[in-house]
Amino acid sequence: MPDVASAPAATRPLTGGLADSVFEIAERSPALPLLAHRAASAAGGWQELTAAELRDAVVDLAKGLVAAGISPGHRVAVMARTRYEWTVLAHALWSVGAEVVPVHPSSSRDQVEWILRDAGCVAVVVEDEQGAMTVGTVCAGLPRLRHVWQLDAGALTDLARRGTVVPYTTVESLRRIVLPDATAAVVYTSGTSGRPQGCALSHRGLAYPCDTLLAGWAHTAAPPGEQPSVLAFLPFSHVYGMMIMITCVRGGALMAHEPELSEAALASALGTFRPTYLYGVPSVFEKLYKNFLRTAEQTGRGALFERAAQTARDFAVAEERRRLGTGPGPGFDLRLQHALYERTVYRRLRAALGGRVVRGTSGGSSLSRELTLFYEGIGVLVNDGYGLTECSGGITMQPLGRAKSGTVGRPLPGTDVLVADDGEILVRGPSVFQGYVGDEAATRAALRGGWLATGDIGRLDCEGYLTITGRKKDIIVTSGGKSVAPAPLEQRLRMHPLVHQAVVLGDDRPCVGALITLDPEFLAHWRGTLALPGDTPGRESREENALREEIARAVASANSAVSRAESIRVHRVLPEPFAATGGLLTPSMKLRRDAVVRHYAAEIDAMYQARSRTGRGVREPADWDEPDDVFR
Repeated sequence: MPDVASAPAATRPLTGGLADSVFEIAERSPALPLLAHRAASAAGGWQELTAAELRDAVVDLAKGLVAAGISPGHRVAVMARTRYEWTVLAHALWSVGAEVVPVHPSSSRDQVEWILRDAGCVAVVVEDEQGAMTVGTVCAGLPRLRHVWQLDAGALTDLARRGTVVPYTTVESLRRIVLPDATAAVVYTSGTSGRPQGCALSHRGLAYPCDTLLAGWAHTAAPPGEQPSVLAFLPFSHVYGMMIMITCVRGGALMAHEPELSEAALASALGTFRPTYLYGVPSVFEKLYKNFLRTAEQTGRGALFERAAQTARDFAVAEERRRLGTGPGPGFDLRLQHALYERTVYRRLRAALGGRVVRGTSGGSSLSRELTLFYEGIGVLVNDGYGLTECSGGITMQPLGRAKSGTVGRPLPGTDVLVADDGEILVRGPSVFQGYVGDEAATRAALRGGWLATGDIGRLDCEGYLTITGRKKDIIVTSGGKSVAPAPLEQRLRMHPLVHQAVVLGDDRPCVGALITLDPEFLAHWRGTLALPGDTPGRESREENALREEIARAVASANSAVSRAESIRVHRVLPEPFAATGGLLTPSMKLRRDAVVRHYAAEIDAMYQARSRTGRGVREPADWDEPDDVFR
């Protein structure tokens, strides 16, 4: 029988559109700071907008949009990084009943043309001249596109000036006729396989998971009596980023916008803005951990950090058993050790995050149990949740006081989750999308009797906690007929500090293999820590051998979690990371597996052939006794 889990609804019904929250909070708390952005002239480098100022900016821009001919139902694309103008613009569009179409600013010309045409956009807002040039090359094939507005050229100021002739009552009238089930956004899927599809998401659908999280978890996002603050840095062009934006505005949290995704920019923003709540994708939390380790080793405290990290995980495991009723909690010796490392290590790690973070959320894909336990052990409880574009971003969350590491929690109140007999996760609830734009066949295939077929596979335990094991389309079937889910192996590989990315493959091959890329920063640090005497040529050879051994240990560690038939028997280390510019990653930094396999077809063939040269053709999988490591 299929497993099913559900929870009762816990939010009040939506009566209007998403823009209403801006006006409601401005009426209730006009001086409350809501948005922040970089400004050299501001104290601490951040300039804040109050609720009243945000409302006024939204109204002024909405009037300009009306003057430019934007009407209810019109679709306007926004092709910009995570800037505060994005938030203002989205709510201005929603105020006049228009629909937002997010486009990642790094999208290729073909991707931009496809989205603008498929969605039927009448206008597009770009960030800079490069964006304007990209759109300009496709304008001739887009007869419905009437406006291209450029943020860095003062487009929003010009629109607001143009709207001065439009009365405020016009905006109010348009805002009040927006219904909860009207489409608020057309958000395109990542396009990990094939062309992205536009998901029509209603105001109700986008608001529901946000309001549900605010009703049950908002009080945990900051110390008692403090306003929650969130650093927004993931792209708003992805539903996860949009969900954070909507949650912050509807919940009255102070949201800072950081458009730069570089390590230096993020570190600076964390140190100066000092958020109370941290959200990200697993790669962000993995990178933070590796930076902690690298910094400790550079200062001669690597061994201390390793001991402190293990104590943090042990402490978190004991606490988890206590809250789940399966153990007494940390013993005296463990509490003593943890208290010692709190004074010497953990508080310094939290200081690197700004010193005020109390909780966090990881989404986009599953966060490893080891990392979840580590962050909890150092005093930052990171909840691992689950969602997808077709569900407006939110499906599950860890219940308060009952978080279970290694799972993505339980269904949000009002949402039902079912695991079918073949392991596919099905979802039903208010956040499920309205359908794929212009593709009724794909919509019918995804919606089966009111249930959304997610394409993800997983399992529900006896308490209703969901564990994601991979994507249905990603399952590998070796030539021996063994089915292998690549995601858990890839996750464990990335836990090694030297490993940046990993793609596990093996369809119609005699065994499972992996393509691995290295973390450039940690690799440079690792090379500097090697004590290899001798001349340069000899040192390079010994260094390469040491690197082979280190990567082999990473592979062995990943293999320890699976059966022998599922383990990685061959791997190849590639000379550079996968990049979005080469079409190997989506704009949201997810791997395009098919593209990776096609791009590295020659390397993959060579990887398997190098191990199968016995004079009698390809050996049986049982003969592949040890993993092979092949450097390119």
